[in-house]
Amino acid sequence: MGRRSERLGKQGMLASDLAGEGDVIQVVSRAFDVLRCFEGHEARLGNLEISSRCGLPRSTVSRLTHTLTRMGQLVYLPRDQKYRIGPSAVAMSTSMMKGLQLRNLIRLRLQDIAEQLPGTVGFVIPDRFHLVYLEFARAANALGLNSSTGSRIAMASTAAGHAYTAALDANVGDALIAEMEREIPEGAKLLKPRIEGNRRHLREHGYVVACGLWSPHINGLAVPLWSPQYQTFVVATIGLLSAMYDEKRLHREVAPRMLELGAALGGLLEGADSDIFTSRLESKPLPVPAHDDKIIKTEDTNELEAGTRRPLPARGVRARDGRR
Repeated sequence: MGRRSERLGKQGMLASDLAGEGDVIQVVSRAFDVLRCFEGHEARLGNLEISSRCGLPRSTVSRLTHTLTRMGQLVYLPRDQKYRIGPSAVAMSTSMMKGLQLRNLIRLRLQDIAEQLPGTVGFVIPDRFHLVYLEFARAANALGLNSSTGSRIAMASTAAGHAYTAALDANVGDALIAEMEREIPEGAKLLKPRIEGNRRHLREHGYVVACGLWSPHINGLAVPLWSPQYQTFVVATIGLLSAMYDEKRLHREVAPRMLELGAALGGLLEGADSDIFTSRLESKPLPVPAHDDKIIKTEDTNELEAGTRRPLPARGVRARDGRR
């Protein structure tokens, strides 16, 4: 592996890259910033709207949207004089969604918790200053919580984001916050004063809470998990109505169940050979942790699902492979 690959393998990003000092090709980075503006297949945006959303000059956006349209990543709508996600981008995302057995198992674990707690339970991955829901489950009485698969949530104002940044190596997390200060200072103001407390609480208890940051009516708790597939942290998170679950109740009643969920999901992630989107598990049984810390290996999906329903003692975030 070359030096650049070794450096990138640490946590999926470099502190120097986040600080703008690495070998990132800016035009590529900006093209992805443009694509991130389209939150959904039906979104329609003009160059001015894109410029406002991603903070780039309109002339730069115009060149990027022209190129992305020629590549099929965007489609231009003459009547609206706006763009929408193109067929090539849809085809790429569709191909990545094949082989969903692992994600189905993750969804079942989330649903277990949603049946016990009246909230929205999610499994999210980082995307610059946001996190994206890969899977979610929701209690029938989870009022006011509207996240769904593909939804993006702000890193600075959610329990999931606070848990993710607390789990990063300190230099990487600090560089991420420094980049936020330059690009989204209001987000940095929320996150920076809490980062050391979040790190300490994560080391001591294995989870992070954030109350009333995203909404005064929502309290959240999140558990970060190391993903061998992506060489960074993913997060299991839950949001609950603050009127029902104050911070004390989060610690007392929610944390133990979320730590058990984190341990079960951690076993699934460590047992998967390829990434979460394209994992094909029929050729090799997936190891799943059970209550006695042994590994269950089975070709049968029903037995596998039964094994993952057994609670595990929570495992702390350990300092190896670039982890805190």
